[in-house]
Amino acid sequence: MDAFGPAFQALAAGRHGDPFSLLGPHESGGRRIVRALLPGARAVTAVADDGAMLAPLDAVGPHGLFAGAVPGNAPYRLRIAWPDGEEEREDPYAFPPLLGELDLHLIAEGRHRELGSVLGAHVVTIGGVEGVRFAVWAPNAQRVSVVGDFNGWDGRRNPMRRRVEAGVWEIFIPRLGPGERYKYELLGPDGSLLPLKADPCGGEAERAPATASIVPRPGPSSGWIGRGPPHTPDAPISIYEVHATSWQRHEDGRHLSWDELGDRLIPYASGMGFTHLELLPVTEHPFEGSWGYQPIGLFAPTSRLGPPEAFRRFVGRCHAAGLGVIVDWVPAHFPTDAHGLGRFDGTALYEHADPREGYHHDWSTLIYNFGRHEVRGYLIASALHWLRDYGCDGLRVDAVASMLYRDYSRKPGEWVPNIHGGRENLEAVGFVKELNEAVATHAPWAMVIAEESTSWPGVSRPASEGGLGFGYKWNMGWMHDTLSYIGRDPIHRAHHHDEITFGLLYAFSERFVLPLSHDEVVHGKGSLLGRMPGDRWQRFGNLRAYLAFMWGHPGKKLLFMGGEIAQEREWNHDASIDWHLLDDPSHAGVQRLVRDLNIVMAARAAMHRRDVEAEGFAWIVGDDRANSVFAFCRFGQPGDPPALVVSNFTPVPREDYRIGVPFGGRWVEHINTDLAIYGGSGVANTQGVLAEPIPSHGHPQSIVLTLPPLATLILVPEAS
Repeated sequence: MDAFGPAFQALAAGRHGDPFSLLGPHESGGRRIVRALLPGARAVTAVADDGAMLAPLDAVGPHGLFAGAVPGNAPYRLRIAWPDGEEEREDPYAFPPLLGELDLHLIAEGRHRELGSVLGAHVVTIGGVEGVRFAVWAPNAQRVSVVGDFNGWDGRRNPMRRRVEAGVWEIFIPRLGPGERYKYELLGPDGSLLPLKADPCGGEAERAPATASIVPRPGPSSGWIGRGPPHTPDAPISIYEVHATSWQRHEDGRHLSWDELGDRLIPYASGMGFTHLELLPVTEHPFEGSWGYQPIGLFAPTSRLGPPEAFRRFVGRCHAAGLGVIVDWVPAHFPTDAHGLGRFDGTALYEHADPREGYHHDWSTLIYNFGRHEVRGYLIASALHWLRDYGCDGLRVDAVASMLYRDYSRKPGEWVPNIHGGRENLEAVGFVKELNEAVATHAPWAMVIAEESTSWPGVSRPASEGGLGFGYKWNMGWMHDTLSYIGRDPIHRAHHHDEITFGLLYAFSERFVLPLSHDEVVHGKGSLLGRMPGDRWQRFGNLRAYLAFMWGHPGKKLLFMGGEIAQEREWNHDASIDWHLLDDPSHAGVQRLVRDLNIVMAARAAMHRRDVEAEGFAWIVGDDRANSVFAFCRFGQPGDPPALVVSNFTPVPREDYRIGVPFGGRWVEHINTDLAIYGGSGVANTQGVLAEPIPSHGHPQSIVLTLPPLATLILVPEAS
């Protein structure tokens, strides 16, 4: 054994980068020599499968190295005597390389679309032996070990094999199973010992504030069911945005589990007529106050709500109830926590080394290096993981604008121009195009929605046509303009009429989702109801009129939880929605209105079928500034009856208000936000109105309406 010299010393010190060259079985002088590094062991014996002793392994020095000649070529096990007991298991260093050349090639090129099934920790059977295969990308590390309860968190016990082709380290540890806690211990390129790292591709994690990864159970489970509703642009889409741990809580303050949410949230959202749930990020994240937007690993559902199989069951139950599931997904940045991705192998591996490119000042986070093949591959594989392995129906991609611009939220001199001297992040543009093409290829049922707040052209245009390839884009401009308008005292609205009409100038330049999201009810902005002006009656009237205007407007709909019950206070992620408010008829009325809006939108083809086509919309009254009245028609395909949407954004009823209509006959109210059942004053056109052959607003016939105060009407031709 003295012949090892420096190699033996490095191995014993946990600094040898090629442990398989020394440990396990090796031929020497015609004999099979078996070596094992087991610091703390009292004795080690090689035994046959039937338990018969083959040979003792002698201690070599004081550092826990054991070695001996083991006769024959049959499989052997190690019987290890520890100070507190004895165990018997196969030798991890007797197994050959695990990952195939094709897998390694695809990893190196960033094209492995099933990366989570190759890297990370997976229960597998090799040569009839069940255990866990660990694999991690860390190309610049001098040594990587997997550590956990199973080896006393001792990095000398299970150093991994390096696959030089892709910078991946791997090891198979026999007799481990689901539920084992683990991390990776790495030596950086300078030989320094790094903080223990959670698994970037780990499928399960410890409950925060603990930070270890957990070996997951093999999936998928039998609880996975089918697909959600179709998401084609002509389908009705109404999204209920939910922060899973604060939607509803137990009386003692505990949040619900995935299974409990399945019992409560799913029937609630389905009964309210929503077509999709959108979940704020469910990826594991260390800081509760980030709401999930600072994830550590992009392959593990947060353990706060239960194990991964519970989330899979939840998605399946949503599908069984006719609900699609969209998850917020965060490829723009990641936190600096020591156990995370930052300087993972001692170098700027996932992030840029230059803080002008790699550090986000707004959120004190790190920015992915989209120019690196392996990083792009990691992110795209994560996206596909949620869609294919968990059956989700879509992704909402967070903070796209921060990815597209190199100078995003940066002062002059704090950013690096692209190769052409411009501000566009060409690598990020390439990444999002590749992402959307990969989803279209490998998860064609899924929608990908961009939260993009600038005027970048073609966000939802196919990449093949020069766009970014997203399915939809959040219409942030519409949201800001209309919230600004509805938040003004009605007496001033005449001077800000364009805040309502401006959005229709570009409404069909992209495929839009109209979002009233969580971002609009936090950080001192107040709740939606709290932003409405006037006395209590006017506040509720404004909110009801605004919601119905939104549902009538072209674009898919999104409403954050609590908005549907007119939450009084702004959202608090540490507490439940104030469900007790539903004891008040005014709040219950808003909830009923949202449900009815969803039902009418889904039932009336004109309200959704041509959401993304200019031919599906026509102004009728867009210039009545003095009265703050707006009226427009929505159209479906030929043969679909139109819908007429009329909003009066003043507290003054308007009698005998004439509006031109495209069809004769009687028009009847499907929605009137001033009805008593919604908490309104009850002003209505109860019997409908008959079109008269009096030209108006470019149509040969017109109707005369009574417009309720602070109300929106949705009318359709009778018997249609």
